Amino acid sequence: MTTVRREAFGRMPPEEGGGEVEKFVLQSDSVRVEILSFGCIITTLETKDRDGQFSDVVLGFDTLEGYTRKHPFFGAVVGRVANRIANGRFTLDGKEYQLFLNNGPNSLHGGAKGFDKVLWSPQVLPNGVRFFRLSPDGEEGYPGDLKVWVTYTLSGRELAINYQAQTSKTTPISLTNHTYFNLAGQGSRDVYDHEISIEADSYLPVDDTKIPTGEVAAVQGTGFDLRQPVELGKHLQKFHLDGFDHNFCLHQGQDRRLVARVFHPPTGRTMEVHTTQPGIQFYTGNNLDGSLKGKGAATYPKHSAFCLETQNWPDAVNKPHFPNVLLQPGEEYNHTTWLVFNTA
Repeated sequence: MTTVRREAFGRMPPEEGGGEVEKFVLQSDSVRVEILSFGCIITTLETKDRDGQFSDVVLGFDTLEGYTRKHPFFGAVVGRVANRIANGRFTLDGKEYQLFLNNGPNSLHGGAKGFDKVLWSPQVLPNGVRFFRLSPDGEEGYPGDLKVWVTYTLSGRELAINYQAQTSKTTPISLTNHTYFNLAGQGSRDVYDHEISIEADSYLPVDDTKIPTGEVAAVQGTGFDLRQPVELGKHLQKFHLDGFDHNFCLHQGQDRRLVARVFHPPTGRTMEVHTTQPGIQFYTGNNLDGSLKGKGAATYPKHSAFCLETQNWPDAVNKPHFPNVLLQPGEEYNHTTWLVFNTA
């Protein structure tokens, strides 16, 4: 049985149009998750360790103010296009579109005011909550009126996130959730003792602005071979890596498949990621620097969390040999990601 509760969380600042922000609390026997109508943000996710003790395993803030200020997309749904678009530019049907540059020379996670920074309209479901918004034609430079639905449902140990969209004009779209996890509990120093595996035979090398070069490289014999579990800290040392911020190429297909697993031996917590998406961005919180005051006055230093963002491949709109990122009028964008929490 999942219970769903809604409560007030705060008001948007007047310059952002005011507006009530609500929090939705989804609770099963083994997982408790809190989600805002602002940015569809997962603010809290509590799950049991092997002794049955609950801990909050996601980074974030105690108040709305933390989320309305600049932060690294904690818990949010990002779009219209997750990840980076080179030079914030793409061409469709002979017309060039220019997006806002918010990540060096590139556009990142939807631009200056992406889906993470807006209020969504909520609808309570028996076991979850569905958020809707209309992203108008031209918003952040993207073409077409885009209707978007993001649905969170909790069933036992499994949190499902479904994304649906319809457009009035051809537009690129790639939606993901940008939650930062630490299975030791948020506020823990690092994720070096986590063991991770990712079911990917290839990954995308990137240039110094984190844009894929276009090569689809085999993981075999490299530090990107995570097909067997590795202990993160030792693995980064062994391969002299500063951390991961890379897209791993998943087996293509519309069916649900297990794509990543994380295990935290000290607590016994495990997290599996299942998805229908063609890629997963593995990010190890390389840009966290301890400057943000998080929940319970925790600070979040470098490598104190990881993200596993299921999505299309970065800059796919400019790389024809990457999976199709364009949504046409009359079609439906429909992807689901499942997060399964357990103990071992």
